[in-house]
Amino acid sequence: MTHRTALEGHRVIVAAPYGNDAASIVSLLNQHGYDALSQPTMNDVALALDEHVGVVLATEEAIRAVGLDALKDRLAAQPAWSDIPFIVLAARRTGPERARENVLASLLPFIGNAVVVERPLSLASLISALTSAMRSRQKQFDMRDRMLELEASRIALAASEAELRRISDALPVLIAFVGLDLRYRFANRAYEHWVKMDPADIVGKHVRDLVGDEGFALRLPTIQRALDGHDVRLELSWPHFDGRRRDADMRLLPRRDSSGAVDGFHIFVQDITAQKETEERLEAHVAQRTAALTDEMSRRENVEETLRQSQKMEAVGQLTGGIAHDFNNMLTGITGSLELVKRRMAAGRTDGLDRFMDAALSSAQRAAGLTARLLAFSRRQSLDARPIDVNVLVQSLEELLYRSISESIVLHVEGMPNLPQAIADANQLENAIINLVVNARDAMPDGGALTIETKLVEVDAETAKKQPDVNAGHYVVVAVSDTGVGMTPDILAKIFDPFFTTKPIGQGTGLGLSMVYGFARQSGGQVRVHSVPGAGTTVSIYLPCTMQKPTQTPLAALPALAPQGKGEHVLIVEDDAAVRLLMREGLEELSYSVVEAEESNAAIQVLASDRPLAMMISDVGLPGMNGRQLAEIARQHRPDLPVLFVTGYAENAAIRAGFLGTNMSMITKPFSLDGLAIKVREMLSE
Repeated sequence: MTHRTALEGHRVIVAAPYGNDAASIVSLLNQHGYDALSQPTMNDVALALDEHVGVVLATEEAIRAVGLDALKDRLAAQPAWSDIPFIVLAARRTGPERARENVLASLLPFIGNAVVVERPLSLASLISALTSAMRSRQKQFDMRDRMLELEASRIALAASEAELRRISDALPVLIAFVGLDLRYRFANRAYEHWVKMDPADIVGKHVRDLVGDEGFALRLPTIQRALDGHDVRLELSWPHFDGRRRDADMRLLPRRDSSGAVDGFHIFVQDITAQKETEERLEAHVAQRTAALTDEMSRRENVEETLRQSQKMEAVGQLTGGIAHDFNNMLTGITGSLELVKRRMAAGRTDGLDRFMDAALSSAQRAAGLTARLLAFSRRQSLDARPIDVNVLVQSLEELLYRSISESIVLHVEGMPNLPQAIADANQLENAIINLVVNARDAMPDGGALTIETKLVEVDAETAKKQPDVNAGHYVVVAVSDTGVGMTPDILAKIFDPFFTTKPIGQGTGLGLSMVYGFARQSGGQVRVHSVPGAGTTVSIYLPCTMQKPTQTPLAALPALAPQGKGEHVLIVEDDAAVRLLMREGLEELSYSVVEAEESNAAIQVLASDRPLAMMISDVGLPGMNGRQLAEIARQHRPDLPVLFVTGYAENAAIRAGFLGTNMSMITKPFSLDGLAIKVREMLSE
């Protein structure tokens, strides 16, 4: 901002009483960008002086026309930083009476910033004089502003120091600063209670004066380390004046000046007597208990180790035996069917291939179901937990359930009115209910009654204490009851064990109830079973609930054929070559352009390039950097890139709501190529 447009000191006051001098000068200055204003007399000039005035331009005649007392008083009232510059236009004289000396003689007694310019003079000379004077005036305003800033800073600093003093005095901690000469420069009010001295009297004293020769010798090594630039800590005894015990935790923190050199250290001392006494009592108690338990622990160790090994071997035997048996059956169906297809194709026979492919596909789907149950039992299947209306879900299953039971079984569905919503994965809950209904059906070979009931149950704090696996609160309960054969206590103790089943060989995997249990626990709930031999069984699934209003999401109809792509570029990141091949071939057949990456680093190179990408499909369980971490890096390069995760086993994918971000989705292995194509088209169409 120039002097002509400054907020202050930009105006030129012109005083020229004769003829049109004033009007001519004002017009000339206005033409050159100056804010000029004329005043008829010096008394009027005095009245016009304010913060907008940058310079007074007066003719000799204006100064001689009237007295200058009013001007003198006005200038005397200026603040110390202000000295308005005057430019006086005087007629040139050649005799003994010199214009400059006469005018200055009139002004100097009360104006210290006056310049006399003899007339006639050129416009350039006048503008030069005005520029110089107004710059001088601007410097005055700059000086005023700096003075105000310094004063404000001084006031703020004083207030800050006072506030710091109040805070430090309020703390029950010794706070001080000691210089290189080991003399106190600051001490807070707490020192009164430790050394019986006023903080003001402590300032200037040597450390030895406060703690004595013995105390100083004890502290000197710590002080020296602080002066060497180290943060140091020392626990020491600092008794009260009456000799009572007091333990102190002292910390010395070096302070450095602008050059980085240590110029002293801060002291912080805290009374830790109560803490030390508590630690000592605890140590004594622990030592006593340890001595009492040592014999008992040594006695039990051998028994417990033997029991653990026995249980471990039993669980491993059940798990490996069950998995091997079921998967061998399924793999036989897959490999056998594919071998027959291969032989017939080699022989040129294509008739009847559909039934072999259907058999292979059926075995693969059974394997997928077994895998899902294993993941459910280990609580590692991917859940899409959200508020659901359990009554509506059960009603939607009624027709399927009727078809799953025999005509000799009567099905009752009893839904509690106004039931709050449960927080769970709807698909997993459906599977759990179907599993329980099938178990109930098998328990009633001669018919009976099967009841599905929903209700709201409150688990109080007292009950939760007795059952650590359940938290206190409200739960939505889905109970499936039958009037079947029931179970004995020894069977009840094993019903959640993997591969344990009471069904004949070939009619059950022993993972149904394990899956139900794993699903309920992962959802934040529990499963309770009540059974009476000969009377029936009730299995209750407890699910956390919410008062959130239900949201209805209409199900989109599946298209008859997998939707075609439009040439979009899709990045596939998958470490399994077979899966990567299938996804690539499936998408390329649908007119997508596919880019492959075997691991994250290769994918990052593609993401960082200029290559067009419409979407990324990534396995979650990649070696090294996982799929979710890769997605974060992808969003750094391409913020709006849709990401579809593929997961078969992923610890971080256990709860989808916390795993997925904006414009991200997930499908679970194994998946159909049509299902993959539909999901890709959905995400690209959003």
